[in-house]
Amino acid sequence: MATTTTTGKGLEGIVAANSGICWIDGEAGVLAYRGIDIHELAQKSTFEETTYLLWNGKLPTASEQAIFDRALAASRLIDPRIVEMLRSFPSTATPMEILRTAVSALSFYDPDEHDNTHDANVRKSYRLTSQIAMIVAIYDRLRKGKEIVEADPSLSHAANFLWMLNGEKPSETATKTLDIALILHADHELTASTFAARVIAATLSDIHSAVTGAIGALKGPLHGGANEGVMRLLFAIEKAGVDPVVYVKDMLARKEKIMGFGHRVYKTEDPRATHLRKMSEQLSKDAGLEKYYDWSRAIELYIKQDKGLNANVDFYSASTYTMLGIDVDLFTPIFAISRIAGWAAHVIEQLDDNRLIRPRADYIGPAYPNPWVPVEERE
Repeated sequence: MATTTTTGKGLEGIVAANSGICWIDGEAGVLAYRGIDIHELAQKSTFEETTYLLWNGKLPTASEQAIFDRALAASRLIDPRIVEMLRSFPSTATPMEILRTAVSALSFYDPDEHDNTHDANVRKSYRLTSQIAMIVAIYDRLRKGKEIVEADPSLSHAANFLWMLNGEKPSETATKTLDIALILHADHELTASTFAARVIAATLSDIHSAVTGAIGALKGPLHGGANEGVMRLLFAIEKAGVDPVVYVKDMLARKEKIMGFGHRVYKTEDPRATHLRKMSEQLSKDAGLEKYYDWSRAIELYIKQDKGLNANVDFYSASTYTMLGIDVDLFTPIFAISRIAGWAAHVIEQLDDNRLIRPRADYIGPAYPNPWVPVEERE
């Protein structure tokens, strides 16, 4: 019986698309956007500049960056009907459920909704990038009974999010930390959410549908939700009042998964974890609250020694976000605030040279022909 070409389970190792956006060398631990190493971008760039790079394939000139920054800031607008919808959601809804639903509804009020041209998708990408951050901040304040904070167009993307979230102008350290975190999370080739977005876009659906699907994929604990699991582990250790390594050993003895370790692509340290570890350490020292970093470091060293697994991007992002005063259930939405830059880049790239994505499956069911049998003859 003829079968399709054998594939890796979960498409592991299968090249599913051509892309000029992101390059990963898993053996060497390299991540690059448009050929520029992530370490350089984290040290020298901004989220806005990185987003321009992802969307346009090159670093901007000073004038191009100024125009981009103004356009992104000018897109910090939410239709009042979206805000009213946020008010109406049940208190039991999670922030990721809220974000998924609200992003879908944004399409109702987007002036370019029915225009799927390149330029229209770029305009929609500006709006989505600004609006996703605003939705997360607005909903968090609404659920806490606080007044909504109006966007400040004079602030950077990272600073404006912290301003809208906390109602206080963020420190330079907090702004820089979040900005670097956004750069680190902006793209990562064909992750589950990005692949979902490209599959949806390839049907010639709209970018709001593609991003809504991406958010749905990101919501899963094996993708975007892992950093929440890491912080809940640290809180559990704190509550138990035991040595973190002892606690983790007990979890492993019960065959429980320790979130934040291992990666399907990287065979060495995740280069994003390198920066997040440093930021977690520095923020912890600045706050005089070293325990979460110290516990994280102890767990990391143990897992590396005992299981041979490296920390991934999720492991230290947990304590980093906590040191910024961000609630645990906002960690994954913040992932979306960053990854929209990559999702948009991939949707635009897909539509610029589109072909419907329609893979095959290796059939492992009963052999053909498998005849139909009358019900009275079935046993």
